[in-house]
Amino acid sequence: MQIIIRRSLRGKTVDPTVINYLVSFVGIALRITLVIAILSFLGIQTTSFAALLAAGGVAIGAAWGGILANFAAGLFLIVFRPFKVGDYISAAGVTGIVCEIGLFATTMNTQDNVVTIVSNNKLFGNNIENYSTNSYRRIDLSFQLDPSVDVEQAIATLKERIAQIPHVMTDPAPVVDILSLNPVGTVLAIRPCCHNNYYWEVYFATNRTIYHTFGNAGTPPPTPEASSADNFDSAPPEPT
Repeated sequence: MQIIIRRSLRGKTVDPTVINYLVSFVGIALRITLVIAILSFLGIQTTSFAALLAAGGVAIGAAWGGILANFAAGLFLIVFRPFKVGDYISAAGVTGIVCEIGLFATTMNTQDNVVTIVSNNKLFGNNIENYSTNSYRRIDLSFQLDPSVDVEQAIATLKERIAQIPHVMTDPAPVVDILSLNPVGTVLAIRPCCHNNYYWEVYFATNRTIYHTFGNAGTPPPTPEASSADNFDSAPPEPT
């Protein structure tokens, strides 16, 4: 039955998130119905069993209120749609691609290819960052410029070379400018934008461009101790 429902819904314009949730719900309902039908066939009074099951459900619900909270949170996730299956999100301390939104928990695949199951209540009760909603994302890099390097020339050269990196967007154009000043010298900010699928490709290419721009010019490259960038877990993964 679950296979039939899944195939029938796939033939229509139904979101995979809703399909997985409905299939899980129908599967549990069918199992309960099957148990009651078997007991009735064996001559066991199902009315008393149903009452016992309801009483047991109340007791379990009182003892394990978190299960009901996860169920309710799952419904809210389906209704309000902060994310869907296939989105890359960061929530409840986990960052990864959403594989399935179940009745009580959501399955995610993290960047290092680890399947992680997070309770729906934790997801719904925390801030959710959805990296798949917008079509592009900005890469934020900053580094300490060596005092011997001409700042204006460095900015002009970096703008030109970063714009030539594959998948770097021209609108909005890459930003290279002075971020701050300190006793050591000037800190530059590098802000190229790219499509979510090319984040890591552009991220590493930008770092290489920064290094080789100064190395090829015979000027000292930025020191690793003074470099800073986005946390790796906050970025969309390279497409497979």
